[in-house]
Amino acid sequence: MQRLVTGLARTIALMGGLVLSAIILLTCLSIAGRTLGLGEIKGSYEILEAGVAFSIFSFFPICQLHGGHATVDVFTSGLGARALAWLRAFWEVVLAAVIVFITWRLFGGVERYYGNGETTLFLQFPVWWGYAASFVAAVIASIVALYCAGARVAAALTGRHFLPAEV
Repeated sequence: MQRLVTGLARTIALMGGLVLSAIILLTCLSIAGRTLGLGEIKGSYEILEAGVAFSIFSFFPICQLHGGHATVDVFTSGLGARALAWLRAFWEVVLAAVIVFITWRLFGGVERYYGNGETTLFLQFPVWWGYAASFVAAVIASIVALYCAGARVAAALTGRHFLPAEV
């Protein structure tokens, strides 16, 4: 199961990285065009908005799998290993619930914008496309988050490590 989850997390992170690189290039070209008097690239803001949203959701899974989220351990550094394992498990479950909730609401956004046919101002592409792309990445983030929550609870129960960051 860990290989599948790791593969999903890596694949979506690579896709997010490619999209982020493309929108950085697009933004630079648009700024250069304005600076040189050629004009900006039409609709670059619309593409930027959808691409950044997708990229953010694409990086959640790999970050979560490897324990890359920011932590503050000022108050927990003195806890024993068992108490710390349970605290980590608790917050992992909370984070998984939040990511699943966001995924559910993204699906609501896909339904809403698909149903009303709203399009972007300049490029006239359907708004739901950006929501759908983010939803796909959020589904993978949810799968990884649920796996990580289960792994943290299992680690708290058994004392064994199941996540790549802990091995």
